[in-house]
Amino acid sequence: MLHDTLLIALYAAIGAVAAGLLGTAALRLLRHRSVTLSLAVVAAVTVAAMLAGTMLVAWAMFLSEHDLWVVTMVCSMAAVVSLAVALVLGRSVVKGSRALAQATRALGDDGSFTPPAAAPTAELAALSRELATTSAKLAASREREQALEASRRELVAWISHDLRTPLAGLQAMTEALEDGMVADPRVYHARIRTEVERMSDMVGDLFELSRIQAGVLALNTARISVYDLVGDAIAGADALAREHGVRLVGAGVEPVPIEVDGREMSRVLANLLVNAIRRTPADGTVAVSARRQADSVVVSVTDGCGGILPEDLPRVFDTGWRGTHARTPPAGAGLGLAIVRGIVEAHKGRAAVCNVPGGCRFEVHLPAAA
Repeated sequence: MLHDTLLIALYAAIGAVAAGLLGTAALRLLRHRSVTLSLAVVAAVTVAAMLAGTMLVAWAMFLSEHDLWVVTMVCSMAAVVSLAVALVLGRSVVKGSRALAQATRALGDDGSFTPPAAAPTAELAALSRELATTSAKLAASREREQALEASRRELVAWISHDLRTPLAGLQAMTEALEDGMVADPRVYHARIRTEVERMSDMVGDLFELSRIQAGVLALNTARISVYDLVGDAIAGADALAREHGVRLVGAGVEPVPIEVDGREMSRVLANLLVNAIRRTPADGTVAVSARRQADSVVVSVTDGCGGILPEDLPRVFDTGWRGTHARTPPAGAGLGLAIVRGIVEAHKGRAAVCNVPGGCRFEVHLPAAA
């Protein structure tokens, strides 16, 4: 009895292996064809393996012709049903793949991706979700690129305007000096020097911004007190504040230690103070405060500019942004706040702005020293 069982298993294995090898060869030949054919081959191999094993066992065991015919008929019916199911499944997978391919083609054409209504398999559904996520990321990237390009165009236009005006004035003054038409040349010399210094500052801002955007801003960090940093910045901006009739208040500055590049952070505070002083009317107040908040230090500069339009708040730190009422030379080239954000982010911090009653508050969040 055991001998017969082993013999049946041997003949069944031989038939199944032979059918499997033939099926593997067929799948290799059809690997570049439709998945429907591959599924049909798999179904055919399953039935063929069973039929081949049965035929070998029948031949070896000398079954009757009637029994062999019955087994063959059963296998044939199983083959028909298996092939039908494989074809239905294959057509469904092919239909889903074509729909996904068409949606992906749209992603390459216009950047939009609309996933198919229903995917026939979990793998195609997962692929569809990944493509939808990629499409969303690409759309966000295109929006950022368009915003940056618009900022670059505005920056070039505004800098061209800001340079054209002083250059025209310099040309007129130098021609007047050459023609001897100036009663007191020292007045023109002072004006020329003022314009040259302003243009030199603009070029310096452009160079600083280019270093920040290129990621080559070298930081020499040291442990300093934010109290000393704010005090030096207020002392440096005091003359400008008196010139504009603005009061500088440095109350509420805590002596919290921070690890920063003192020179670069001084530039950050100077830019914020100059920006606040120029936009605060005479007899107004610019307040500076610094406090520790959890694991960060928050330095804020509050002015009396009257507030920023809500639709402009997200653009305040963009390169070249100067607001709707700041397109004349006293406002600068719109680089100061972009430099502020770049330097702060280089220190692993962030810059923010919000409206407050009567003005707005610029905040610099920096990691506190251990």
